Formats: sequence, C-alpha cells, structure tokens
Amino acid sequence: MDIRAFFALALPGSVARWLADYADTLCQYDKQIEVDWVDAESYHLTLCFLGEISLEQVDQLEDIARNKLSDVRSFQVRINTAQYYPVSKQLSVIAAMSQEDEELNSLNRAMMEIALEAGIEFKEEDFKPHITLGRLPARNQFVPPDDWPALDLFSLADSVILFQSKPGERGSIYTPLFKIPLQDMA
Repeated sequence: MDIRAFFALALPGSVARWLADYADTLCQYDKQIEVDWVDAESYHLTLCFLGEISLEQVDQLEDIARNKLSDVRSFQVRINTAQYYPVSKQLSVIAAMSQEDEELNSLNRAMMEIALEAGIEFKEEDFKPHITLGRLPARNQFVPPDDWPALDLFSLADSVILFQSKPGERGSIYTPLFKIPLQDMA
C-alpha cells in the first residue's frame, strides 16, 4: 500500500492565526472566487513533497532522518513574503514563505537527501519551502498583486514531521507519521 507524504515543520497556533488573518486580506485578489483557502489548523511549512511512498519507506525515512538530523539545531524561520506559486501543471498555490533563509534552505536540502537515500525519486526542480494559504487550478484567472500586503513574522523550527496527506471533503487531511526533534537552540 502506498501513501502520499511530505516533510514539514509544524507552526505554532499563534503563527497560524496570524497567517489566517493575513490570508483574509488576500481574498480581495480572488476576484473570480477560484482560490480554495486552507483552514488555519492545516497550516504547516512544507520542506519536501515526496509523493507516493510505501509503508516500508516510512520506517526507512525515519531511521535515516533521525541519523542525519541528530546534530541539526533548531532555528527561527522568518516568514516575510507571499507569492503566487505554480506548483505543478495542475496546481498553483498562494503561499507564505521565507526569502533567502539559509538555515531553512539547508534543512530543505537535507530532507531531499534523506528522501533520495531512502530510494524516493521526485521532481523538485523549482520547489520552495512554503506555507500553503490557498490552492487553485494551474489554469486560472487569479491576478497576483504587484505589491503583496506586508508580511513579517517568525516561527521556531524545532522538529521535522513526516505527514501523510489524504484527500478529504474540505481539503487534505494531514496525519503525522513521525516527528524528529531538532537540537535545542540554547
């Protein structure tokens, strides 16, 4: 049996609430009402989308990730931009993200290396770590603003989670499969 999975960082409730308010301000740009806005309790910062993986690969990913992340220290992620982001030929997202955060990019690369070591092949050519605020079909009439509303907040990256993603009535349902804590900043 295969499952759909991805690596992500959890977001504290206060950050999710702030981002939900921010997403509300972006609704004014959804003139054709094409965006499926994500519920705040589903917000997470996606590090690496794996696609379909086997249950055996889940155990392998956990073993490899525990080993490779054992010395990685927690850090603050600055979330300071929003973008219209074409994810695939079928899907685009409106996402909050970090501009040029080297620690976040390093963790993203580490997660891709872990996946490759577990034998998972995926296409991540233009992938950027991001928080999906809304989804819409790749072919749409959404016109991104020239100047996005200001966004500037911080979230602690203190653990990496492998999530399973299942389609649900009101969007995807995310189930944590394992969590790997990062070393304390102190």
